[in-house]
Formats: sequence, C-alpha cells, structure tokens
Amino acid sequence: MRIGIMLFEGMEELDFAGPWEVLSAWSRLHPEAGIEVVAVADELGPISCAMGLRILPDKTWAEAGPLDVLVLPGGWGSDRQLEEPALLQRLQELSEAGTLMTSVCSGALVFAQAGLLANRPATTHWSDLDRLRAISPTSNVQPEARFLDSGSIVTAAGVSAGIDMALHLVARLDSIEVAREVRRYIQYDPAPPV
Repeated sequence: MRIGIMLFEGMEELDFAGPWEVLSAWSRLHPEAGIEVVAVADELGPISCAMGLRILPDKTWAEAGPLDVLVLPGGWGSDRQLEEPALLQRLQELSEAGTLMTSVCSGALVFAQAGLLANRPATTHWSDLDRLRAISPTSNVQPEARFLDSGSIVTAAGVSAGIDMALHLVARLDSIEVAREVRRYIQYDPAPPV
C-alpha cells in the first residue's frame, strides 16, 4: 500500500507531520503489511511550511506512481492550491482511480474546489467552515466533527484531528487492534493542560 502525503508551500506543519507519524509508525510496526509512506510535491526542492519549518519531499508527482491513499494537509498555503487547475485535475483523477482521499484542516477547501465534496458530509478547521460552505454549497458541513469518513473521502478538522483521522485510517485499513498499538507506540493520549 502506498500512502502519499502532499507537501506544498505554506502548509501547516502538524497537518502533515501528525498523520505522517501515525502512518509511518504503522509501517514500522508492521513491515509485513508492505506500507510505504511518501511525501510528494511538484518538485524535490525545499518547502517552507506555515510556521517556518523547511522540509524536503521524497518524490515528485511524476515519480510517485499510483497512490492507495492521499493525505492533503491544510494551512495558509491552501489558498494558492485553490487556484491551481493542474492540481485540481490531479485530485479528480486520483479520486476517479480509486485513491482514498483524505484531508486535514483547509485541505478540505481544495477537495471542495476540485468538486470532490459535493453532496457529502465534510468538515474543516473551524475558521474555514463558512468558506467550505461557499465553495461546496451541497456539502453537509458538520462543524462539530473531528473527522468524517464518507467512504472514498475522509475530511478532518484542525491539527490534532488529523492525528485522529490517521488512527481511524489504520483501523479502517488494518484493524482497531493495530490502530491502538500505533496510538500507544506514539503515546498519543490527549489531555490538554489548559
């Protein structure tokens, strides 16, 4: 199974790093499952994230090959993605090819712009709920949901919801027991101090 996490300028660090941690831990704990997690971008050069972290992708889109799962993070850089016809077409093609499409935060806006959320339940970061409704008026936007699985598309709210969504993916694609094993391995036990 090949899981691609899309990288782009201005993406929120934890929107990609949270799911990356969960899905890579799954791969590491269960090498027999043949799970490959790759960071994919238009080019192999450095990418500056929303809070200033610079990272390097593993593969370009041309090198990535078919993906079983795509994770699309959010962040202020999502606004630029809304205006990228080649990206929107790529998302449509991935969806039509059967890739499980997942988003974190404002990544849902990009899915909506690509027409993927029409007549589906969806969520996003609380500050982008109205924008999601405007871009995709037929979506059933659910503000209180941390993540929503509508079959071929899964959307998650903000940063920590992306980790919850990734654990859900492990449970869905493997088992609840393995998802619990991954959660324990990364010691994800939310207990906010404030």
